[in-house]
Amino acid sequence: MMKRFLVALLGLWASWVMAEVDTSNPYTMMNQVAEEAFARLEADQEKITSNPEYLREVVKEHFLPYVNARYAAYKVLGPQLRQTSDEAKEVFVEAFTEYMVASYAQVLTQYDGQQVKIEQPKPIPEGRNILTVRVEIIDPKRPVIRIDFAMRQNRKTGQWLGFDMTAEGVSLLNTMQNEWGAKLRADGAEVVAEELRRLAAKPIVKQAEEAQNG
Repeated sequence: MMKRFLVALLGLWASWVMAEVDTSNPYTMMNQVAEEAFARLEADQEKITSNPEYLREVVKEHFLPYVNARYAAYKVLGPQLRQTSDEAKEVFVEAFTEYMVASYAQVLTQYDGQQVKIEQPKPIPEGRNILTVRVEIIDPKRPVIRIDFAMRQNRKTGQWLGFDMTAEGVSLLNTMQNEWGAKLRADGAEVVAEELRRLAAKPIVKQAEEAQNG
């Protein structure tokens, strides 16, 4: 059920590359995204319905450039990062990115027109390079859902990129760390990368199709 509440947020992230976005301020960035996200998804609904796999391209083109996938992947590796070779790190980051694209594409199949309210801009404390931007999902059929996007600033470029989101108190990265931590320790990053690729290769299907397929 939580996926349905996340879909509007994912729509926001999926549109960031459609226009020049000011990534120097996380609040400005999120608000710019909101102006275009739903128009993009609404315009492509017919194509998405006929071919849900199309959503992979949407995520790659409009979401991925504004996410620090490497940083997120390294967070999932956690303590195993130092014990992982440079080559294995690259393999894991690539597989993690594929898995993330597939996961978000699957969630986007559930888009049904929710409204979104973005947190208004606030002063950013000097020297702070990680913060969260709160987004509220407004669905007349359900209570308001509050989700925090974790953003990190590159101190060299000044650019803010997303790397995690917490919904109903559940961090997606923490969930992945808990799910894959033991296997990373036991089998290593390359073995887990292979499993992530296998999962990423599963077809993207609409919710109704998914239910019919069991």
